[in-house]
Amino acid sequence: MRTFVPLLSKEKIDQLPERAREVVEYRKSGLSLNHIQGCPADCSYCIRHTYGMWDQRTPMALMSDAEAVEALVGHGYFQPHVTPIQIFNRATDPFLPKVKHHLCAVLEDLDARGLTNHVLVITRYPVLPEDCDRLNKLRNVKLTMLFTYSGIDDRRVEPINSDIAASSLRLAYEKADRYRTVLYWRPLVPGLNDTDEHLSTAVELSRSAHATVFTGLFYRNEIQQYFRDNGIPEPYEDTARRKIVPETLEQRVLAAFRDGDGGALFRKTSCAVAYGWNVPDYNGHYGIRDLCDICPVQQLNLCASAHQVPTEETIRATAAHLPNKEHCDIVEITERAAVLRGLDEQPRYYLQHALGFQMHDQRHPHRLQLHGRADTGWADRND
Repeated sequence: MRTFVPLLSKEKIDQLPERAREVVEYRKSGLSLNHIQGCPADCSYCIRHTYGMWDQRTPMALMSDAEAVEALVGHGYFQPHVTPIQIFNRATDPFLPKVKHHLCAVLEDLDARGLTNHVLVITRYPVLPEDCDRLNKLRNVKLTMLFTYSGIDDRRVEPINSDIAASSLRLAYEKADRYRTVLYWRPLVPGLNDTDEHLSTAVELSRSAHATVFTGLFYRNEIQQYFRDNGIPEPYEDTARRKIVPETLEQRVLAAFRDGDGGALFRKTSCAVAYGWNVPDYNGHYGIRDLCDICPVQQLNLCASAHQVPTEETIRATAAHLPNKEHCDIVEITERAAVLRGLDEQPRYYLQHALGFQMHDQRHPHRLQLHGRADTGWADRND
């Protein structure tokens, strides 16, 4: 098979940071495949800051596409037809000119296996008509392309013009047949892209997508330090474990979509993806009803029909299939979520997708109406 991105030697792979060598990793929206790493975009808030790959600007492969797919489907957390998959969402852009050929090879391999899993692909690079034609040949996987659009014009923060993503979204939406499109409106940051004009532009663009999801900034310590080192005005005084969307900004977003007759708007990625495919949310957010107050009625009905609160016995039986046999303490089960103690993120996501029900970590409570975000810019909320 032709290789478009150079393959790293084992010696060079061994020199990479530990997290960079982890080709398959469970992230909230799915099992993430990242056998190609490196991106020239230099977006200041990129997650690459957090695991030592910021300086890798040229995409390099850690293994072949075929080996990567085998690593994915053979992973202990992978469940055929159930586990949502993300491709190249941590260390490169899947539509970089050379990388997109690897993306298509992976998608076609998964599709040929008859798998019907959701597959999420996030991009801000140009998507061409011939790319859409190739993706429309997929027959089994549920591919959703999420187009990262922010409208930020400070090139120190985001070097790539958001007009590229906007144009790609419009084209892909027009040609969509066997895939879906989502306007991935992020990161929303006060003072950077929250003027009335920014909001109205996003409302207009939302009409050229199957769904829109809005979210804020992951402001981690490494990203804060990058802002300081490069003289970029800091948007917040403190860093946070979760994404930041201040309450007043959220209310303005909701009002702009309501008053401007925008497209279907969601707070969570999986909700937007599920709506695009007319299926229940695979993350089981329905129990957190304050999340659902902006959802279309037909989607609420779909999610309600699938919502089932698991018993302790069901959770324990499912946890028995975890690859490392991690111990799991169940603190409580409510209509909103199961609160667990002793499980890290990856096994919790396995349970969440297996059962279609929210699995929360007791150490990091989800507070009412914060929608799983940082409490920066919000009034005090009870647990």
